[in-house]
Amino acid sequence: MGKNWLLVVIAGMFEVGWVAGLKHADSILTWAFTVIALVVSFAVLIYSGKKLPTSTVYAVFVGLGTAGTVISEMVFFGEPFSWAKIGLIALLLIGIIGLKLVTHDHEDHPRKEGEAA
Repeated sequence: MGKNWLLVVIAGMFEVGWVAGLKHADSILTWAFTVIALVVSFAVLIYSGKKLPTSTVYAVFVGLGTAGTVISEMVFFGEPFSWAKIGLIALLLIGIIGLKLVTHDHEDHPRKEGEAA
């Protein structure tokens, strides 16, 4: 996995943090962490989108954020465990891995002179 894809994963982890914060923040400190996680998440996402295909980056980011949020709700916040949720998360992650495998960095395929960005 290249550096830019690792950044997408990191952005997804920060997304889980701010999404959980929106629901569970109850003090100035937890709201501050929520806002910081939101800013870091989108800053890293925007940076990655400049280096990788934006549509794939966004799909991977949202998929990882969704999977991470559902799992964190079950593990940390008492959301009921469900095998159906786990199966659907597995299906989602298979799709994310598939997108990653068929998508190449912009740097891997340099544009020809005169080719649009």
